Amino acid sequence: MRGLLKWMRPGLYIKRWLLLMLVALTIFSLAFAQLLLIIYRNEGRPDWFTSATLGFLTPGLRGLILIAIGILFFAIALRGLNRSLFGPVFSSHSLSQWADIVQSRQQLRQGLRVVALGGGTGLPSALRAMKTETSNITAVVTMSDDGGSSGRLRRDLGVQPPGDLRNNLTALARDEALMTQLFNYRFEMGELAGHSFGNLFLAALVGIKGSMDEAVLAAGRVLDIQGRVLPCTLTHVTLVAKTRHRETGELEQIKGESLIPRREAVIERVSLEPQWARAMPEVMRALLAADLIIIGPGSLYTSILPNLLVNGVTEAIRASNALKVYVCNIATQPGETEHYSVADHVVALEEHIGERLFDVVIANNHFPIENAGPNTIYVRPAASNHPINQRYYLAYADLTDDERPWRHSPEKLRAVLLSLPPASQRIAQSEGEGKVASLG
Repeated sequence: MRGLLKWMRPGLYIKRWLLLMLVALTIFSLAFAQLLLIIYRNEGRPDWFTSATLGFLTPGLRGLILIAIGILFFAIALRGLNRSLFGPVFSSHSLSQWADIVQSRQQLRQGLRVVALGGGTGLPSALRAMKTETSNITAVVTMSDDGGSSGRLRRDLGVQPPGDLRNNLTALARDEALMTQLFNYRFEMGELAGHSFGNLFLAALVGIKGSMDEAVLAAGRVLDIQGRVLPCTLTHVTLVAKTRHRETGELEQIKGESLIPRREAVIERVSLEPQWARAMPEVMRALLAADLIIIGPGSLYTSILPNLLVNGVTEAIRASNALKVYVCNIATQPGETEHYSVADHVVALEEHIGERLFDVVIANNHFPIENAGPNTIYVRPAASNHPINQRYYLAYADLTDDERPWRHSPEKLRAVLLSLPPASQRIAQSEGEGKVASLG
């Protein structure tokens, strides 16, 4: 009984449908009663009909008996229908537990509309941070990867790179632990050596569905993801970088994301080929309708900028009324952002897509030694007199994962995102006033 009562709680969207069913049954019953009344008034009704409908009893007693029989039959039918249709689904949960699950999902459907842009291993941190708060999540993923398994499938099958899409699909899966283990499984022998199961799965779906966006949509249904994952563009794009040699100062143009990070060269600028590549319409609609847009975390030049350089993306972000947040990396990346501070990351973005695309910069201010290893070099906060302090609201906090401190903790990142003050208390851009806040 307690389990049944849980289904009557507000927010489950159950009572309204039960009420509609009751109204429908009432209308049906009234119509049936009208037919019976017509038959009773007909003197030529057969004797068997009188016996079947208890016509030999007084009207009051006859009504009570028929109501009792109807309730009994309804209960038996409902019990049998429940076992036949819902038994396999309810087998591992009690009725009360399922009420809690349904209520949780309904609450998530009413949560913030969140769009997160990036790729690689950084964007999943933002998705994990927000998926406990809302299921209205759209992950917009870069399509410029050309290395490893993704690069091989791109060259051999002509499909768009599936690797970053795979990482974000598993991050939004309801049974994330199992799905991540399955989709990240890499074959070690034979012609499939080096390929992950998830990449092959998406490549196969492209062959079935005809395009990567349809393949990702189908994969989302299979994984029962909480939100959706979209490729930023359906155009086959190549990332191009203009680099300068650290010692000789020689300029060089490098094509291909996997070839760009090099210790001996400094990245000066990146671009996409073809330059006319446009964002998917679904990406544009999601950005314009968002309540919160999260840019990053992720590799500055090879994950974040390849999204922002797609035609239409920055225009949609600027036009959106959402709160726009840039999440800076915790650690620098060799060959890409060596010696970069938080300010250097922001300035690099500004040089490519202009100032004030976002309202808030979230950055780490905790630099643990334990578990960091010798190769972890932390991104340091911006200098107190740096101009970005006047252009953005900077929110500093401990964002490090305890086991892998060079990566973001989803729980810590969620706490910062949810603690951001309303627009009236954030940076007043029109007045040029900056604000730096330490949140931990």
